[in-house]
Amino acid sequence: MKYISTRGKSPELNFCDVLLGGLAPDGGLYLPKAYPKFTKNDLDLMRSMSYQDLAFSIFDKFIDDIPADDLMEIINKTYTADVFGYNRPNQNPDDITPTLKLKDNLYLLSLSNGPTLAFKDIAMQFLGHIFEYVLAKKNKTLNILGATSGDTGPAAEYAMKGKKGINVFMLSPYGTMSPFQAAQMFSLGDENIYNIAVKGVFDDCQDIVKAVSNDLHFKEDNNIGAVNSINWGRILAQIVYYFKGYLAVTKDSKEVVDFTVPTGNFGNICAGHIARMMGLPIRKLVVATNENDVLDEFFQTGKYYPRTSENTFQTSSPSMDISKASNFERFIFDLIGRDSSVLRSYWQQIDNGRSFELNKEIMGKVLDFGFTSSSSKHKNRINLIKKFYDEYDVIIDTHTADGVKASIDHLSEDTPMLVLETALPIKFEKSVFEAIGKRPVRPDALVDLEKIDQRFEVFDNKTSSVKDFILANNII
Repeated sequence: MKYISTRGKSPELNFCDVLLGGLAPDGGLYLPKAYPKFTKNDLDLMRSMSYQDLAFSIFDKFIDDIPADDLMEIINKTYTADVFGYNRPNQNPDDITPTLKLKDNLYLLSLSNGPTLAFKDIAMQFLGHIFEYVLAKKNKTLNILGATSGDTGPAAEYAMKGKKGINVFMLSPYGTMSPFQAAQMFSLGDENIYNIAVKGVFDDCQDIVKAVSNDLHFKEDNNIGAVNSINWGRILAQIVYYFKGYLAVTKDSKEVVDFTVPTGNFGNICAGHIARMMGLPIRKLVVATNENDVLDEFFQTGKYYPRTSENTFQTSSPSMDISKASNFERFIFDLIGRDSSVLRSYWQQIDNGRSFELNKEIMGKVLDFGFTSSSSKHKNRINLIKKFYDEYDVIIDTHTADGVKASIDHLSEDTPMLVLETALPIKFEKSVFEAIGKRPVRPDALVDLEKIDQRFEVFDNKTSSVKDFILANNII
């Protein structure tokens, strides 16, 4: 299996090199040269598999430079009941991503059973173990540089804390995360974790990460890697739970399902797109956005016009307060027939602060890829959190509520719809209290999380400041 850059000017690489490299040298994102295909018979065989065996059957198609026994050991170390089973006492702790039926053809795919209570744990815990394995084999160290709007940061830091040969430098927008999200990150005292709060929005943080990664000399000299969803390993790990969700709500592998995905950086739903390309019978992939509805606008009109920092809204689903979705490039690459020259011309316009618009012929192909979209506002979120609590005795978080709203917009009577849960409601207590007049119960270990001493740096929105900080604290 070889990997190519969306922008077509980087060498083909094996999985381990892509894993450690993050962003391609030409500024593009890595994708498999071709997607492996799964047949109906393959899906039938998967029905009896554990989550661990299902993950191996998928990873094995994409990773050929790690021995199978070692890969299985990494998977078994990652997906355990101890790591993913303790937040849902009424569910089977061995069921890493359980489904919850709400009514006929409407399900929640529970993805937030990990240590930071967000779906990012599923991929990030895998990255923590596989990074450590690959670095040891190559006798290398890694300075991970990432950006978070609220959930990637805690998941990355909990996965990487204490790992040998790894430092983490995590950028977040100053003052925009929920108090719980901020406390999860800033209360960590591990010596290899560095938190940087940037005066700006998430897109500013993401731009800094890309600017550092595009400085190829600095990147090479300081062993810079990435854990954001620009890293292919993140996408790969997320593909698994689409298969798991599908198998859980169907009885025959000829059946089709729909997925709705709360969307910020387009990584989560990009994994669904790739699962569909691999043969998983997905009919619709519903992109759910909040007030920052750049992607909804694209799927409605064909115009992709990321907003400036000043025009990006702060909302009650802050992890989706993103106007420039990195992984969208991967989907557009497939949509336009993997023409790197065309892709480069589009993203040159985006990198220069402009937009691009696809013609009707290309936009007609969007439906062939199963995509549609919807957006929601604060009032929708609050109303749906209350509705779900009243009707199903289930409390959902604000981001999942965005997904629920979009799923209702596109719900079919004859096709199962799975809404991807993104976080547990205790991460967004203020909005939950507004909706139902009570706060969700926290696990005992997290009751006074915000009272723990917090450690972080506050920087202006300058790439040079971040580079200087890495130079002063790197591990090489």
